[in-house]
Amino acid sequence: MIPFLSVEGLSKRFDRTVAVDDVSLSLARGEMLALLGPSGSGKTTMLRLLAGFETPDAGRVVVEGEDVTAVEPVRRRFGMVFQHYALFPHLDAGQNVGFGLESLGIRGSDLAERVAKALALVDLAGLERRRVDQLSGGQQQRVALARALAPEPRVLLLDEPLSNLDPTLRERTRREIRDLIRRVGITTVLVTHEQDEAFDLGDRVAVLRGGKLEQVGTPDELYAAPANRFVGGFVGRSSVLPVKVIGPTEWGTRVDVEGVEWEIERPAGHPVMLPGPALLLVRPEALRIGDEQGAIVGTVTARRFTGPASYFTVLTASGATIEIMAPPAAVRAGERVAILPSRRAAGGLHLFPADEA
Repeated sequence: MIPFLSVEGLSKRFDRTVAVDDVSLSLARGEMLALLGPSGSGKTTMLRLLAGFETPDAGRVVVEGEDVTAVEPVRRRFGMVFQHYALFPHLDAGQNVGFGLESLGIRGSDLAERVAKALALVDLAGLERRRVDQLSGGQQQRVALARALAPEPRVLLLDEPLSNLDPTLRERTRREIRDLIRRVGITTVLVTHEQDEAFDLGDRVAVLRGGKLEQVGTPDELYAAPANRFVGGFVGRSSVLPVKVIGPTEWGTRVDVEGVEWEIERPAGHPVMLPGPALLLVRPEALRIGDEQGAIVGTVTARRFTGPASYFTVLTASGATIEIMAPPAAVRAGERVAILPSRRAAGGLHLFPADEA
């Protein structure tokens, strides 16, 4: 199948800084891809390369089989919602939405009809004459979204679209955006540093670090089968324990964890790790509190209450710090606990080479 949108070997350097380093990605028609990574990972530069605001040093951008790498932004038919919305304060909501349409030569009743349709699409019907400063943050965000969608673009680009909203409004607006994009069926690329946002909105998530693509997959795939230690630590909550690989077993790898032996499942297709030092990345839900046989021992130093479950910080005998998810009243700070892999730990324990960054 020919992808609807693809980037092939895209690279961009600013002086001595490599912002995007040989990245290749493809999206199906109507798919939403979230670009996730820490500050400086290349997310926004990738979006600007897609939009045509930056010119790549190498590689190309292809949409519907057309190479648009050298095509100016206005002719790419990409819609973009900027982080700070970029609304014109002296124009009302309708004029803001119509601005891009007017630049395409749309006037009169056609313009009014397209503006009304775009505002109705984002549940702002009838607010054409409302001044921007009379709109809430969520409404301003939806005006920016309506303006991007009004010209009926082939691709929608979202640059941290919810970063200016308070947490409660952000979650509600996120649901509205998700429902809208699925209803419209437009191919979308979202930039975010918020994991919850990427997981909630993205059909797939691409994790970037230092301009390189570390892994791309569904949220479930990234969480359950991280390609490396960075992805495992960046996606979801986790702790890292130094361990020693003893050797392979029928279905996994036997390791020494602080003097006791645990058997860690080996994902399909992963090579057998040689005996020696390694790192064990552990999800909080992959551990349980039990008796001391076969367990590592530690002291509870803190509890983070989150409702039906809490996260307990435990300092082990070797001085390592790990986090365990358990019922809120399971233990108290200062108590000594024995920690074992959960009986449902599959997908929550991951071995990586000791020297992996």
